Amino acid sequence: MNQTPCTTTVLPDFAVIEAVGEDTAGFLQGQLSNDIAGLTPGQACLAAYCTPKGRMLASMVVWQVADAQAPTYRALIRHDIAPAIVKRLSMFVLRAKVKLSLLPALVQGVSCATPDAVPPAAASAAASWPKQPAAYTVVETTAGAFIAAPCANPDQARWWHIDPRDDVQTLDAAESNAVGAWHAADIAAGLPWVELATQDMFIPQTLNFDLIGGVSFTKGCYPGQEVVARSHYRGTVKRRMARGVITLDAAKESLANITPGQDTFHAGAPDAPVGRIVNAAVVNNLTHVLFEVQLADVGQADLRVGAADGPAIVLQDLPYPIAANG
Repeated sequence: MNQTPCTTTVLPDFAVIEAVGEDTAGFLQGQLSNDIAGLTPGQACLAAYCTPKGRMLASMVVWQVADAQAPTYRALIRHDIAPAIVKRLSMFVLRAKVKLSLLPALVQGVSCATPDAVPPAAASAAASWPKQPAAYTVVETTAGAFIAAPCANPDQARWWHIDPRDDVQTLDAAESNAVGAWHAADIAAGLPWVELATQDMFIPQTLNFDLIGGVSFTKGCYPGQEVVARSHYRGTVKRRMARGVITLDAAKESLANITPGQDTFHAGAPDAPVGRIVNAAVVNNLTHVLFEVQLADVGQADLRVGAADGPAIVLQDLPYPIAANG
């Protein structure tokens, strides 16, 4: 067993949706952007839930629960949108044998200094722990499910731990900083999360879902599928998601005021916004952001937050190339 230290952080802004019943796989296949019917135990996938116009109402990580008495799927999703998504999906169940609910569970992020490290809570599964886990690998243990999260550093590992306990914990300042660091690692990995402030704003391609395995173009229909497919096959994707950092000096507004959904501007064209912030995380004196950008502006425009003379966004590399189409 690799004894490399791992750091565990409670993630209170995540929730887990559970879908149970004989028709669950087919139901989710007809609602989400990825090939849910093709999932097998031990594997998760990224997926979008869209409006009929192709705008994302949610992003989620979906997996099938192994050895459940009835077909069971779970989805990791942002906490602030989870109840509404359960309610909306339930409206379309109709006569299908599916029951949707929020699962009482504790969601944690586990960061390990080496890719083969075994989190302490997973010690009982050490003998079968994957040595070089691919992103979205699922390991079921007596302490709950561990799902390999994308990581920008191939020499490290990150896991979501879905603990079946539903402990309610209050975060102190140090723990809040750890949550920010976990979200900054998501941003570094180029993994976006739709939250309440950004619902119904972006099509999957704008958030690079077609580049990071969040969309299947062969699985068949789901809400918004025609719009998503048309943008893909016609090559009409002109906006993508980029990564940046923002530094503010003490004389300016707080870093915490940079929030998802906030407009971004081109300093040379102050009359209208050119994009929006997708996700933001504060670590020390930097705000790490994923943001919507026109492809023509990547590396060219002087991009700012909030106003044309607002704080500058300094472009950073993503671990995958941005292209017009995946």
